Amino acid sequence: MTARLKSELWVQALLRRCSVEGKFGAVLHKGNAEAGAVMVVINHLNGTHTLFVPPAGPAYDDNGERRFDNRTPTALPWLEISSFIQRARSFDDDLWVVEIEDRDGFAGLSAEVT
Repeated sequence: MTARLKSELWVQALLRRCSVEGKFGAVLHKGNAEAGAVMVVINHLNGTHTLFVPPAGPAYDDNGERRFDNRTPTALPWLEISSFIQRARSFDDDLWVVEIEDRDGFAGLSAEVT
């Protein structure tokens, strides 16, 4: 069995990797440090955003990597993303919300489109 990083360490590693790549990232909401679910908002710096959410089912793949679903196959304005996040947080206050500014991609994340 592959060891899995605690949510807080995974978020710190994501922010550090993005910083090294010249991308700015920030925690919008801090969740449970041990096992909180993580949502990642990609800000494309053109008024649109993409939202990566925890998947239904296992949160990790066979290699111990975090899995995500892309909730927004088409990038959306912040108001729609924010609305989704608020609804999710009303059910799960342990949820982490991280925003990464990335004009050209998805901050190295890959996901299934849901």
